[in-house]
Amino acid sequence: MSRAVVFDMDGVLFDSERIISQIWREISILDGIDSDQMEIAIGKCTGLNHTDIGIFFHNHFGDEFDYSGFRKRAAEMFHKKVDTEGLPVKKGVYEILSYLSESSYKIGLASSSSTESIHKNLERAKITDYFQVIIGGDMVEHSKPEPDIYLKACSNLGVDPYGCFAIEDSPNGIRSAKAAGMYPIMVPDMIQPNEEITAILYKQYDSLIDVMEHLKEMEDR
Repeated sequence: MSRAVVFDMDGVLFDSERIISQIWREISILDGIDSDQMEIAIGKCTGLNHTDIGIFFHNHFGDEFDYSGFRKRAAEMFHKKVDTEGLPVKKGVYEILSYLSESSYKIGLASSSSTESIHKNLERAKITDYFQVIIGGDMVEHSKPEPDIYLKACSNLGVDPYGCFAIEDSPNGIRSAKAAGMYPIMVPDMIQPNEEITAILYKQYDSLIDVMEHLKEMEDR
């Protein structure tokens, strides 16, 4: 295995998936969108980039659905909320990033969010400098569960994906990392792994602290 780790962002570094999901629910109530159908959309779209979410929405809700307007309103509500209340950082983020940096790991980020949004969030938490490579969903044609974003992150880090760890919270992210040939570590957030996902995991942990301890144990072998 190489000394490289690539992180997802939403749901792994930040407790943002819950905020995003709640905003989608609020908009669906305001617009009279069926709540059960929106719950399906939330589950299916976790881990996708904006392009693929748009495709899903048009397929699921019809071509007349104004996804561009929906996305703009959701983004405005998200940034207003986190600007006012802050963006919660997940347990263990600072500890694991500090450990990896001090241990000379290469550190990358591969998130389906836009590159602009990624940088805003990392800057809020003051962790931008930990990442040698940052790949957003707008930098690849196909989002998770396709492997493109992880392959690009590994290529830019100069590491072989077959020896690199990927830390994810969503099924689509795990599928993407596995398809890229990486070692997928899942720290579940809103979605627990089913049998399919469990079968392709390298490891599953409750927090990034646990992931860090596993990496430390590997160092001691």
